[in-house]
Amino acid sequence: MIVEQLNLVDFRNYAEADVSLHAGPNVFVGRNGQGKTNLAEAVAFFATLGSHRVSSDAPMVRHGAEAAIVRARLAHGDRRVQLEVQVNRQGSNKARVNGSPVRTAELPRYAQVVLFAPEDLQIVRGDPSARRRFADQLLVQRRPRLAGVLADYDRVLKQRTALLKSARARGIRGDSLSTLDVWDDKLVALGTEVVVARLELARELTAPLARAYEQIVGDDHEPGLEWALSVRGVDPDLESPSARAPDPAQNGQTQATDAAPAAISAHFRAALEARRAAELDRGVTLVGPHRDDLVMRLRGLPVKGYASHGESWSVALALRLASAELLRAESSLGDPILILDDVFAELDAERRSRLAALASQYEQVIVTAAVENDVPEALRAKVIRVEAGRILEGADA
Repeated sequence: MIVEQLNLVDFRNYAEADVSLHAGPNVFVGRNGQGKTNLAEAVAFFATLGSHRVSSDAPMVRHGAEAAIVRARLAHGDRRVQLEVQVNRQGSNKARVNGSPVRTAELPRYAQVVLFAPEDLQIVRGDPSARRRFADQLLVQRRPRLAGVLADYDRVLKQRTALLKSARARGIRGDSLSTLDVWDDKLVALGTEVVVARLELARELTAPLARAYEQIVGDDHEPGLEWALSVRGVDPDLESPSARAPDPAQNGQTQATDAAPAAISAHFRAALEARRAAELDRGVTLVGPHRDDLVMRLRGLPVKGYASHGESWSVALALRLASAELLRAESSLGDPILILDDVFAELDAERRSRLAALASQYEQVIVTAAVENDVPEALRAKVIRVEAGRILEGADA
């Protein structure tokens, strides 16, 4: 899969822009703050329905405008599809496929993109929400239907939490709050589906993660993944999941044995019952996938808190490359579009060369860089210069 044409209207710092892209590597070069990353962000939006830099859509709309338009023509072999999304400063976004209105949630069915950016270091070093977001975005790319499940879970979670807060304010105890059982049923049904999907993802990511990490670093540091689950009794307020010793029964290789929906559902209900009094005291929902953490390890030690900056950077990059490998293996759309946003400046010469060799295997690679020479020559087949929200004429390197 490749992007042949990208058109922007009132997106970030672009009043209007048209960009032609090609199969193979495409490099956007320009000083910091000129709009290179904005182009990468626009392409990735079709796959993730969000930004890798901000949590809301409003910052993507150019100052003074109420909406931004992003259009892309994608090609897979002889097939072409035209995608369009209207990103609104307020209210729901709108989408079209080949000119026909569709739900925005349908867009990831047509576009698969894997983007690595400096912000991805937060997946490794940041709080659990960054790791949950990484996992959920990949889940939606692999199984777009899960976008609806995640949205429904968030809705039920908000309504259940509102009920807990109201009960707390009125001094109502658990036995007198029968309506909570109805929300428990919905929370368990939707949350179980999310937890099971995340456990399966961790299991399937483990092998490609190990391969990608070794290919980048040149050494096997035994990277591993495991979910610390609130339904299994992990309380992030009382302990740091990443500080726990690895549990052989829950690592990425074997946790599938206890990942059956019936088992997760039973754990979920038991945990809700055990935490009922605490939830009413605090007015918050303490059990569910919104409280879980994806723990990453190197040599058996948690990456967060133990790994060096270089190791953390390599783990984050390996996670994205492993994601691309998973999508490539199961997609009928061909390779995902691989985007490397301001990556090479952080790498030494050897790791730059290793990454360039891996990236060159994909149908289309989009690279952004402030300094052209930071990008290995193998990826400089097509260079496009960006200056103050303007696309200058490309030049073949």
